[in-house]
Amino acid sequence: MKNLFVKIAAAGLLMLAPAIAQAAEGYSTANVNMRAGPSTRYPAVAVIPAGSSVEIRGCLSDVNWCDVEFYGGRGWVSGQYVQVLYQQRRVYVGPQYYRPLGIPMIRFSVDNYWDRYYRNRDFYRERDRWSRGPDYYYRDRDNRDRDRDRDNRDRDRNWRERDRDRDWRDRDRDRDGRDRDRDWRDDNQRGDRQRGDLQRGDRQGDDRRGDDRRPDRRDFDCRPGDPSCGE
Repeated sequence: MKNLFVKIAAAGLLMLAPAIAQAAEGYSTANVNMRAGPSTRYPAVAVIPAGSSVEIRGCLSDVNWCDVEFYGGRGWVSGQYVQVLYQQRRVYVGPQYYRPLGIPMIRFSVDNYWDRYYRNRDFYRERDRWSRGPDYYYRDRDNRDRDRDRDNRDRDRNWRERDRDRDWRDRDRDRDGRDRDRDWRDDNQRGDRQRGDLQRGDRQGDDRRGDDRRPDRRDFDCRPGDPSCGE
């Protein structure tokens, strides 16, 4: 009985071995990005040159994307850029060829796949966002960009308001300075006028005093019988 179980288990392993070990060989039909997930919105991890050989490790059942190996690296490529040899002719990879070619249908999980292959990549730091799907990631990134743009606009507006306030203060300070200069000039002009008036008053006073000192001509008129008058 024990030997029977061993034989059955060995037969089962032999039946499963081809499916497990087999990986279809494909060829890229163009210079195509190998990406970190099954969408053009996932980060690119390498460029596969046209005509290069790739090992197809599995494909998704719902969308035509395949997990491939290229020069020891792993990533995802759309089936419309990969051909395989089927019945002596090359065909583009599609669900109808998965079973005949021994290509397993697999699922994709950012957490498991990135933990295995992309720990040293920069985008791995945002794995939590990417794990919700590329659409969510880009929507979240767009929201962050809008928030950043709004913050930048607010900061620019605050700068402009501060610059405008500073300009107003500068203009007020300049106007106050001009007013002070004008007041100072007015004061000087008033002082000059007052000094001029004083000087003119002094001159008029001197003239009046001179007139008082000047002898009246009538004092020189000789009176009859005045011995000081000449003949």
